[in-house]
Parts: sequence; structure tokens; C-alpha cells
Amino acid sequence: MDSLTQAVLGATLQGAMLGRWQGRKALLYGAVLGTLPDLDVVIEYGDAVANMTYHRGFSHSLFVLGALALLLTWLVRRFRPHPGYSGRRLLATVALVLLTHPLLDCFTSYGTQILWPLPQVPVAWSSIFIIDPLYTLPLLVAVLLGLIYGLRDRASKAPHIALALSSLYLASTLAGKQMAEQRVEAELARQGIRAEALFSTPTPLNSLLWRVIVLDGESYHEALVGWLDRDPPQLERIPRGTALAAVLVDSPAYRRLAWFTDGVLRFDRIDDHLVVTDLRLGMTGFHPFRFDFAHWQDGAWQVNSQVTRWPVERGELQRLTLLWQRIWQPEVEVPLLAWASELSKPLLARHPHHAD
Repeated sequence: MDSLTQAVLGATLQGAMLGRWQGRKALLYGAVLGTLPDLDVVIEYGDAVANMTYHRGFSHSLFVLGALALLLTWLVRRFRPHPGYSGRRLLATVALVLLTHPLLDCFTSYGTQILWPLPQVPVAWSSIFIIDPLYTLPLLVAVLLGLIYGLRDRASKAPHIALALSSLYLASTLAGKQMAEQRVEAELARQGIRAEALFSTPTPLNSLLWRVIVLDGESYHEALVGWLDRDPPQLERIPRGTALAAVLVDSPAYRRLAWFTDGVLRFDRIDDHLVVTDLRLGMTGFHPFRFDFAHWQDGAWQVNSQVTRWPVERGELQRLTLLWQRIWQPEVEVPLLAWASELSKPLLARHPHHAD
């Protein structure tokens, strides 16, 4: 999740557990602890793929964070003891604040290596978008109320209420994911399509409209599914360019990316570049993680020694507006195929005014 959400989650948890004794300081301590695992973003791992796939690695490991919770608890009890609460309560608080960070990240599409150093495919339950105001808002309100009115009053229940609301909302996103996948699976069965893999994720900033990706050989299908839909999902068949992947079989960076994404990738030739796109993140036609893996030279592909991020642009407000309309009006047409086709075009060809 985004840094603000992780900070207010940590602050709310510590406020609920230790606010009676620490007061407003509990919010500060919890916010700092809640964002601590994401400090790995400052590490340079060597290239763009490494920077993406090693993020949410050791710093998000339940083993590492569990050990860190024990160490921090011992340090606090050793040098800053408090007679008001026990070491067990302190340990429970620190452990909850640290461990809920990677567990919440697991609900997004990115991929979190919670069992590092075990070589498990990163966990991506993908039931919530990386920024979801409905999840964050109750926690943010509880933190603001705590800052204004304090937390020492035993009658203050704002953190507990906020945690209950946000947790219920998070559970509801799992129901939405199941709904979307079941509807797409029924349509696949009706059309006789045997999927190699199926990946579902919410569309930006909400959990009411879902994007479902179905891998099918040289192609993949995309569909939008909403809670208010009455008709079967409309599957858009999109070229995937998997033949280009043969060029990259000996590339360690490509193998790591394929492992990290569980193979939910697309391949495009853009001018003389071979660009690999992580289809899981972002939205159709706008995916933040695209990589320049190879270049065409002397009649053959040459794998780049250094993999770099392919330039991407910010999503367009008009498209977000159209998706919002699609939530409430299932008859609204969303041009997924046209949006997806833009991935094979150079940036300036997609938006000629950028050349000015």
C-alpha cells in the first residue's frame, strides 16, 4: 500500500494498544514503525528489474520483522521502561505494527516476499488497489481525532472503531475478487477457452470494478467486471507477443521478472526495442513497470547488459472518469482493446503533443 496508509495503520494500531499510556506519542511511534519496512526503497540493487523485484523482500519478511520486534521490545524495556504496561503488551504492539505492513501489502497486486529468504513466489492476493481511499479514510480520521483530543481517555474508541471498519472493508474486497473471477470463469467455460492462468485486480482507487486478465497462449484476454453487471463479461482478446520471450531465455533479469510476476507479462517490439510489461499493475494501457530488455542490431536481438525502465506517463483523468461511470452504468463501453494497443506504440506516437 501507499506510505500514507501504512503510516496511519501503524499509528492507529499503536494508539489502540498503547495510547492510554503513551498518549499522542503513540501515533508518532506507530507511524514511524509502520513505514519502516519500506525503507528498502533507498537501496540500489543494480538495475530496474532488481530494484522492482527485491523491493518488498527481506524488509517485508515475517521472519526478519518478527526478530526485529523482539529486538526493539528488549531495547525499549532495557533503556526506556514504562511501569504502566507489560513487556508482553509492548511486544504485541510492536509486532502488530511491523507485521501488518507486509500482510497489508499482500492484498495488493505488487507481490510481497513475506517468507524471505525462502524462494516462494511473492504473495499477491490482489484484492485492493495500491491506493484505496475507502480503506485509508477510517484510519486517517482516527489519527486526526487522536491528535486533536488525545488518547489517554479510556473512553476513546476511535482507533478500535477505525481498525474494525478498515478490516471489514478489506474482507469485502476478497468477496469482490471472488465475484469477478467466478463470472469470468463461467464465460470462459461457455466459450470453451482453457486459461493458462487467471489474474484479477481492482481498477484504480476502488474495489467495485475489477480487471481480470486471462493468459491464453500467444494472446491474453481482459475483461471488466462490476458488482452491478447483469450481462456476462466481455472478453477482449489482445496479442501478447510471447514469441519475443525466446530471445530472453538466458537473461537472469528476465527469469527473475517472470518469477516475480508469475508470468503475467506482455512483450512488444517498439521501434528497435524489446519491451516487457508487467500486466498486473496499473490499468489497461497504463502499466508503471515496463522494461527495455533488448535492442535490434545487425539483424538480431541483442539482450541489454543493463535493464532500464521504459518511459511511462501518468494515467489520464478522462479514463479514470470513464471507469467510474462504468461502475454505476454497466452499459458504458470501455475501449480496452484500443487502450491495450497503445502499449506497442512509442510514447510520442501515442501523444504527439509531447514532442512540442
